Amino acid sequence: MTTNIKPPRKVFLNNLIHLPWTWRITLGYLTIMLFIPIVAMFLKASTESPAKFWEIATSDLALATYNVTFLTSLLAALLNGVFGTLIAWVLVRYDFPLKRIIDATVDLPFALPTSVAGLTLATVYSDNGWLGSLLAPMGIKVSFTRFGVGVAMVFISLPFVVRTVQPVLQEMEIEIEEAAWSLGASQWQTFWKVILPPLLPTILTGVALGFSRAVGEYGSTVIISSNTPYKDLIAPVLIFQRLEQYDYAGATVIGVVLLAISLVLLLAINFLQAWARRYDNR
Repeated sequence: MTTNIKPPRKVFLNNLIHLPWTWRITLGYLTIMLFIPIVAMFLKASTESPAKFWEIATSDLALATYNVTFLTSLLAALLNGVFGTLIAWVLVRYDFPLKRIIDATVDLPFALPTSVAGLTLATVYSDNGWLGSLLAPMGIKVSFTRFGVGVAMVFISLPFVVRTVQPVLQEMEIEIEEAAWSLGASQWQTFWKVILPPLLPTILTGVALGFSRAVGEYGSTVIISSNTPYKDLIAPVLIFQRLEQYDYAGATVIGVVLLAISLVLLLAINFLQAWARRYDNR
């Protein structure tokens, strides 16, 4: 008695051939534009021995750039989590003059070249700038400091929080809040017990997206910071500096570290979105 069992490879190829053409185009595009570059980066990094890889990834300079990059990005994302939610709330719940213009302006960091954003922020927050001249007498220096890096990260990641929270707020029924008020709840209690619970997963998703965007930012931060090691040098700038020194292995290793952390963040974002869907289905 013979069994007609196909090898797994033939089964995979057979299923791949019979996929709809939309699936085949999608897989081909993702393979060329996404999967192959990622695999190539990991293969390039794998040419280094594990000991050398660990030495480059955990050098004092690399650890200092991780600290500046990730900690500053986290603080910028959390700040945008608060004020981005507030901005989304105002845009959804209130009508005021020039509302559409202000709403469109929120997307400006998406369209504005990051180098132009960095140049603008460095000029405005310099000691002679419009805002920097007001902060200088108080001993607050923004441009060419780590504080300036944080300002740039806040600027470029703000739309992610606003545009993530805004549609959810538009779908929330105000009658639920009115019912809470009619039962004697204060505005503060209504916010904490009625509004925030279903909104929190969305806010966290926006914060995670903003954090991911800030981690990979280069154009604006390289201009507004002094790029001084152990002070305000971020990991993307360090990668570029290694490339200028023809240290391709060192640049690739640090890039792989950032890529690995970004993949973890994407998994966290997907988890938050799944959590939000489960909460909505209750």
